[in-house]
Amino acid sequence: MKLFLSVVCGIALAVSGAVGQGVRSSSQPGPAERPVNMLVLGDSVLWGEGLKTEHKAWYHVKLWIEKATGRPVVEKIEAHSGAVVEARAADEMLTATDGEVDVALPSVLNQVDRALQHYGDGAKVDLVLVTGCVNDIGAPNLLDADSSAEIVQLTEAKCGRPMERLLQKITTSFPSADVIVTGYYLFFSEKTRNDFVLRALARKFQKSHPAAAKLTRKEAFERLISNSEVWHQSSNKKLAEVVEKANAEIHNQGGHTRVMFTNINFAPEYSFGTKETRLWGFDRSPFRTMLLFLSLGKILLPTNDEVRRQRSASCRVAFKRQQNESSEQKKERQNRLLLCRYAALGHPNKKGAVLYSDAIINLLKTTPGSFSSSH
Repeated sequence: MKLFLSVVCGIALAVSGAVGQGVRSSSQPGPAERPVNMLVLGDSVLWGEGLKTEHKAWYHVKLWIEKATGRPVVEKIEAHSGAVVEARAADEMLTATDGEVDVALPSVLNQVDRALQHYGDGAKVDLVLVTGCVNDIGAPNLLDADSSAEIVQLTEAKCGRPMERLLQKITTSFPSADVIVTGYYLFFSEKTRNDFVLRALARKFQKSHPAAAKLTRKEAFERLISNSEVWHQSSNKKLAEVVEKANAEIHNQGGHTRVMFTNINFAPEYSFGTKETRLWGFDRSPFRTMLLFLSLGKILLPTNDEVRRQRSASCRVAFKRQQNESSEQKKERQNRLLLCRYAALGHPNKKGAVLYSDAIINLLKTTPGSFSSSH
């Protein structure tokens, strides 16, 4: 999520002062004889930023369904880092071939269209996992919000009607699919460490969010904790309401409940920079920490995710130097490149991904008939 990375950078500043094709054959085998088609839509959370494929939440869900049903699962992954629900005129037109690179497009609505083109017949899809709306709010808005009311208003605007339109499109495009909307997690909490590493990061990103420099270290830290808590609560509440409304519309058309929301059990101890964190952070090896200290923060710690080298290479491709680049464009590109390299910060790590997969699987277990042998 571009949102979380920018928020991490902001607090640091303030501290300082698979593509498969499950097509039915012409003999039209029964459900138990064909693969389960699973579609993953949304942003970096369900993409699995910083994770190897075998550690992503959707992959754990895939394995569970295969074991529970005895049927293979064919996944189609459209989710990617930075995705917005609805494309806006202000969004850059940049796209990337690697889902690790945080770009707005394709939007989640675009992802639905791409999936439909892939399947040909949307009725072939059995399960849709989707998350969205955090990137539509944008990091500066969350970072600079000075009241709970402002956060709630932003959540209402970006996680309300846009998500309603998205779910309507998903349910009509994939009429046979169960749809699971996943919530977001607690970014920062009172358990987050306000330490030298964050102060070092501050110096690196000082020019990114100059407005944050007006806050004292304590004020900025408390604001980020408060904003995170309000966002966590308000986004879960709004997404649950959107799901309820989607089911009501399906019922009005004679259908049955097939859209579900899962609130992730994310304790304060799991937030960013805690001893029990379930989020990617920095590689705090003694050697790297010593270099950070000796350089007075000029040398940043790398992230501790699993695919940082791959992502860095993809970032260099996505944000390569353009011909006739102005000094301002160069500055912006270099900033985006740096943010891209650190994009895994604050995303669910291996244990965090298990929290997501467990929540989805538990929901499937308690849903009558879902992905049993007769599904």
